[in-house]
Amino acid sequence: MKSIFALTALAAVGQAALVEKWYNITQTTANPDGLFERTVVGVNGTWPPPPLDVTVNDTVRIHVTNGLSEATALHHHGMFFNKTSYYDGAPGVTQCGIPVGESMTYEIDVSTQVGTYWWHSHVGSQYVDGLRAPFVIHNTTETHQYDDEYTIIVSDWYHDQHATLIKQFMNVYNPTGAEPVPEHALIYVAQNGTYLPGFNENATIPFTPGKTYRLRIINQSAFAMFFVWLDGHDMRIIEADGTDVEEYPVDHVTLSVAQRYSVLVTARNDTSSNFLLHANFDYTMFDSFGPELQLNYTANIVYDASAPTAEEEIRDTLDMTHDELLVPSIVEPQMEATKFIELGVYFDTFTDGVNRAAFNNITYTMPEVPSLFTQLSMGNDSLNPAVYGQQTHAYVLEKNEVVDLQIINWDANGHPFHLHGHKYQIVRLAMDVSSNDTELNPPHTEGQANPMRRDTIIVPAGGAVNVRFVADNPGTWIFHCHIEWHLEAGLAVVFIEAPIESQEELTVPQYMLDQCSAQGIPYTGNAVGKNSTTDLKGEVVGPFPQNNGWHSKGIGAMAGCILTALIGMATVVWYAFGGQLDAEDVEDEVRRAIEAKKEGGVLKRGFKSAFGGSKSA
Repeated sequence: MKSIFALTALAAVGQAALVEKWYNITQTTANPDGLFERTVVGVNGTWPPPPLDVTVNDTVRIHVTNGLSEATALHHHGMFFNKTSYYDGAPGVTQCGIPVGESMTYEIDVSTQVGTYWWHSHVGSQYVDGLRAPFVIHNTTETHQYDDEYTIIVSDWYHDQHATLIKQFMNVYNPTGAEPVPEHALIYVAQNGTYLPGFNENATIPFTPGKTYRLRIINQSAFAMFFVWLDGHDMRIIEADGTDVEEYPVDHVTLSVAQRYSVLVTARNDTSSNFLLHANFDYTMFDSFGPELQLNYTANIVYDASAPTAEEEIRDTLDMTHDELLVPSIVEPQMEATKFIELGVYFDTFTDGVNRAAFNNITYTMPEVPSLFTQLSMGNDSLNPAVYGQQTHAYVLEKNEVVDLQIINWDANGHPFHLHGHKYQIVRLAMDVSSNDTELNPPHTEGQANPMRRDTIIVPAGGAVNVRFVADNPGTWIFHCHIEWHLEAGLAVVFIEAPIESQEELTVPQYMLDQCSAQGIPYTGNAVGKNSTTDLKGEVVGPFPQNNGWHSKGIGAMAGCILTALIGMATVVWYAFGGQLDAEDVEDEVRRAIEAKKEGGVLKRGFKSAFGGSKSA
């Protein structure tokens, strides 16, 4: 799926440049929302970390020094890392992490990819605490023409540090698995590898009359989903997750965590007014919140600093962007599947008393030996999924198998799922797998002329998505929910791709292995460092889902709590609209919120045994 673009990229080889960056990962302080100064993880003593702006065929080297008190690693989201899986930056999967005080150089191949990406730590504490930034790969000749561009970052923002939040979340006293709700959201802007001043209402995006702008919008959140639009302007999607597409007009775009869209916006022909850019939380993701939580955020589209701002527009309907309807500019017909894998998304209380996430009732736990190193060191035994450990939930793929991956979401919220090392084709979207309505639950179809491709997709509550990818990238690739709280709760599997070919094609730099040794981590053998297919003594096994269910009193009490929370949410919406809604409007908001929580036959995760039945896609 990379070769077609590679042919067009070769023309630009002569213009390639060496792009080297030196990042010292350290703690610093920041107060971007103007409400609370907190400790963050930044680069070279500053926050936000620097944008990475390159051109196709550049040689990109990122020299990282760990100035923290724990191991670190950087993941360049959406990159294929063909024949260099060890640069993917996922500790426990492709590396041991960079030890305290040591350095590593990530070499990033940008010869076959263009578009909008981002980079972030794959150590949860550092990602949530701010180690994340845009990554743009420009083409020498873009598919769509425009005069200028901006990168728009939207992100949730917590005042507490990750260390505090994770203890509250992964806790026996949080039986429903309610995620930490951010205190605020941020909108900020980059251009040509540099940030423009300001956040939210203090951020300005200069427009010149008549010019056409490309806005690259990235959701760099840990949890929140956003609806984004511009007052007074039309938007046309031209890219999603690094895939150029035919122009697709939209009223707004919906971005879950890690998703990216580029839109074209043509400026107006007068300078008499300035306009607002909106980024609204999808509040239905939050279990509960108070009236102090601001739901709607804005930045400024400025034609003339002395001009007034036009009256704010209200969107009556904010729904999901139908990415399955986008048409890639480079045609790739639907691949014929040779392997089928089904993953069911579950949240429930496990045997340790904590509400955890799982695919097919297996909650992911990082193995002692990074899975790539097991794959490269176990010879023919690397074909045996058992050597990677029970909780790694590994799937071994043969070279060039075409995988039809069906993700069924039994949870009450949508989830953004990301596959490292690949883009996949979106070949089926079901909004309700329990429905007999073929519009809500369509049949599997073959022979699609040019299905949409991206690397992060939202699987709706109670729904399902089928994606297809070809196992043409030997290495180890994690597939996970990109809501950081859910990854840490165990919502991941690992694909062991073409093990024998990986052993022939991949050579891990020796210093990366030395860094494992420096941390006391073995870098050969099975999941616990033994050259055995059966001896995994010492591996973490479990926890497992509880089977005792909920009793009637507990169900009734929890349902009452949920209803109370939903009424409170509707009250917040009333305040968000300036207190202008009447009683009928509030009732409608409550009804919509209740229906949203019921989607898929459940009211809240952990209650499938009480409220849901057995379903099949």
